[in-house]
Amino acid sequence: MKSLFEHTSASWVRYSDYDWIKNADGDWYLVPAEGASPKPYDPMMDKEGLVLAAMEIGWRIFQKKPDDEIKAHIRAFACKYGLLGIMTALPTTANFIDYEKVYFPKNDLIPVEVMETTDYLSLFYPFRMPDFKKQGIESVWNNTGDVAEQALIMTYQSEPQAVIMSFLRDYGEPYEWLVSVFKDWAFTLFTTKFYYERKKRPDAETRELYEQGMAAFEDNAPTYHLELRDRPTLVWDFHSLLLNVKLLIFLALTDENNPLKVCRKCGKPFIASKPADKYCSEDCRGKRKKAP
Repeated sequence: MKSLFEHTSASWVRYSDYDWIKNADGDWYLVPAEGASPKPYDPMMDKEGLVLAAMEIGWRIFQKKPDDEIKAHIRAFACKYGLLGIMTALPTTANFIDYEKVYFPKNDLIPVEVMETTDYLSLFYPFRMPDFKKQGIESVWNNTGDVAEQALIMTYQSEPQAVIMSFLRDYGEPYEWLVSVFKDWAFTLFTTKFYYERKKRPDAETRELYEQGMAAFEDNAPTYHLELRDRPTLVWDFHSLLLNVKLLIFLALTDENNPLKVCRKCGKPFIASKPADKYCSEDCRGKRKKAP
């Protein structure tokens, strides 16, 4: 993974702080905190940290940790990396605003195949909707945000409109959906572990179940382009942090030199320093030894 992404780049936005707020229906949303400042950054500069932070949250969910603990870790993740951009990750294209309606591939979060654009947008603005109107393929969006939001709009003006809208202060992501995404990522890791590392290989029926689980979810595909910076740089157009993390997790799982693994002792995810590593730390490695 290190060599493959040595000269690559991407761009996302994180706010300096986030809060959990409950909407009128009683659902918790993670939104930028009042007065928090947005800042663009490159997620590819901390690939391993991003993967491990995401996988640890999924691991805690599998451990059935209390909601308050899960919320605290998701909030800490957002403060470091931003929200996931679920709004632009779920449809068949991040340019869904350019179409008459929003279309979805099979996924765990949206049970329908098509939805009105304004209805879909309302799922991510739990407290105040943007000034957005749509008629067929035509849409009008008026932003009256602060200077920081205006700067973001100028910075990302070449991105799909929905991507820019997901950087607004009023944009939020529901707790239950965030939990589902992090859990799905951890499912990928633990399924791989059980499939390959069990002393007794799974029978044909169980093996087929694992394989179907791994292939159950589709996403719109990221694109990329080349930019001439200090040196030629491959720039990924993920349109969501979710797709960025998912790709990095898959690459980490298939990395022959530094694979993503589950610690044999404590069960936590870790990036192995060499393929044969089975423990995440010296402490876990030492705990298997008997005291004299």
